[in-house]
Amino acid sequence: MSVRLYVGNLPRDLSREELEALFSQEVGEVATTKLITDRKTGKCRGFGFVTVESEEVADQVIEKLNGYTFKDNPLKIEKANDKPKSEAKEKEEAAAEKTLPATAAITAKITKTMGGVLKSILRRLNIAPWIRKLRNPIPAGQMP
Repeated sequence: MSVRLYVGNLPRDLSREELEALFSQEVGEVATTKLITDRKTGKCRGFGFVTVESEEVADQVIEKLNGYTFKDNPLKIEKANDKPKSEAKEKEEAAAEKTLPATAAITAKITKTMGGVLKSILRRLNIAPWIRKLRNPIPAGQMP
């Protein structure tokens, strides 16, 4: 199972290739590297993520490179946490929960309406007596 590592305190002029080269040189093969960059300038925002193949490799990387000075910056490396939910996603989920009762009410209304329509069709076809017989079947032994 792959493990995602947070790499912080990176220099602003770093490229993804340099980050990948650092980890390949010091640790060996890494699965993926991602450098977080500023949208306007395209420069590194000072952190990134590296994915390694296992927990053991992740622990080795943390032990070996946490505090390692790279381009005059001591690196901070730790296991990455799951992304926290954004406020927009939380609001969307809350809105969905609020609409559930409204949806249930609409569904009940449609069911009631459709039931009424079905009853009127059955009345016109004069099938109601047959339905009553199906609802109340004659017990065995009382057959005419």
